[in-house]
Amino acid sequence: QVQLVESGGGLVQAGGSLRLSCAASGRTASGSVMYWFRQAPGKEREFVAKLYWGSGSTYYTDSVKGRFTISRDNAKNTVYLQMNSLKPEDTAVYYCSASFTIGTPPRYWGQGTQVTVSS
Repeated sequence: QVQLVESGGGLVQAGGSLRLSCAASGRTASGSVMYWFRQAPGKEREFVAKLYWGSGSTYYTDSVKGRFTISRDNAKNTVYLQMNSLKPEDTAVYYCSASFTIGTPPRYWGQGTQVTVSS
């Protein structure tokens, strides 16, 4: 059973930074695609970033390009989301998710961590 546990959320002022972590357990993250999604109040969940664990390739939604960085630590089986230059519109619950079959939607989800950016 795969478990994903996020941490690192909190309250930060606009322009500040946070780093989210997502620790995977139950199987190695090798070969997976790891995702970060977010859901703001009253809005649908949206894609933020993804990382192909094997190649290290990364992709971002346009609104976070140049500000957010997704990365991995092989030894810790952990994926990170470094968020810089945060804006109030980045306020949301951030979810880590994983797919272990390339080309399929993420199957495993964490519980989410709240990020609040004050203006």
